[in-house]
Amino acid sequence: MKRVFYISDDLDELELVEHELELSGFSAPQIHVLSNKDAEVSSHKHLHPVQSVMRNDVVHSTEIGAVIGVIAAAGILIAAYASGVTDAVGWAPFILLAIAILGFITWEGGLFGFQELHYQFRRFKNVLKSGQHVLMVDVEPEQELQLASITLAHDKLKPAGTGKSPPHWLVVMQEKWQRMMKTLP
Repeated sequence: MKRVFYISDDLDELELVEHELELSGFSAPQIHVLSNKDAEVSSHKHLHPVQSVMRNDVVHSTEIGAVIGVIAAAGILIAAYASGVTDAVGWAPFILLAIAILGFITWEGGLFGFQELHYQFRRFKNVLKSGQHVLMVDVEPEQELQLASITLAHDKLKPAGTGKSPPHWLVVMQEKWQRMMKTLP
């Protein structure tokens, strides 16, 4: 799968495009609208806004924090070994310190990510500030021709490139979740 981005300033047009995509076999979890005007997006029946957790860079920043934390923890253990202090005191305090540092730096990475726009969306920061909206479609290779034929019919959509899509299994799980939620009373 890959994610295809389009820019538009017309939510009614985006709603029509999303409706056409759903009619042609795209599922709701494959289509999202990123906007700074969430209330306006929510007022359109067929538009699916990007969830707030996915707007932020929490997951990506946590991963970066974890890598830095592992390096810092390894540095602590190497320094303890090189200094020879482990012969006198033992490894336990240094292992606990390394685990605490790893956890703290990973946690701080996640907190930093709450404040940042998702790394894939940063290129649209100025577009969003200007009041425009970004349509994102996660597309399978066999759906690319369908997507192109639908989006070419809409003059107000401007192609804005491609990006990394969530894993296929995640999109399938979201589809199943939505179907299950619709069947509940």
